[in-house]
Amino acid sequence: MNKFIILFFTLITIHFSSENKQKIDANTSKKEFNILFVGNSLTYTNDLPALVKKTAKLKGIEVETTMIAFPNYAITDHWSDGKVQKLIKSKKYDFVIIQQGPSSQNNGRKMLIDYGKKYSRLSKLNKTKLCYFMVWPSIDNYHTFDGVINNYKDAASINNSILLPVGEIWKAYIESTNNFEYYSSDGFHPSLSGSQAAATVIVESLFGK
Repeated sequence: MNKFIILFFTLITIHFSSENKQKIDANTSKKEFNILFVGNSLTYTNDLPALVKKTAKLKGIEVETTMIAFPNYAITDHWSDGKVQKLIKSKKYDFVIIQQGPSSQNNGRKMLIDYGKKYSRLSKLNKTKLCYFMVWPSIDNYHTFDGVINNYKDAASINNSILLPVGEIWKAYIESTNNFEYYSSDGFHPSLSGSQAAATVIVESLFGK
């Protein structure tokens, strides 16, 4: 097995054995789930929902997905459009996964927290679990990575939501290997291996033992 793949799964194991591991109090006998993805090109590049479905199936879990994702959209834009509220109110989804850009600056942090509160309240009313898909900065803005991680962590904690710490795992992998293969050629969007890593983190966060 490729040494980088071994390292990635080692990082996953260490992370989800730590005190920051998210606990899912769903019925452990349940094997079918519906997930709503709300995001932008960091979600639709390489069809992340399809990769999550494929990865979950390897654990014996059937996942059906719906995706609302448009270029350069933040969670505020989706809320303004109104479609996401209708979908959450349908009570169809077990998890609602929200994602916007890196959000390392104060305005991004405020959006994650303030609009996350709106998503959180609506999710609770409709018996679904809100999740934050932590992303990553561009390579050019790599110095802001800690800010991205902290703001997503804080927003998930403040709004009592599940953290999907993709960005944190990316950073640990990159700094352990000095390998930037998770980025595509544009230095921001994920490569296929980057999206596959994201799918693994999401599945382990939601369904890992």
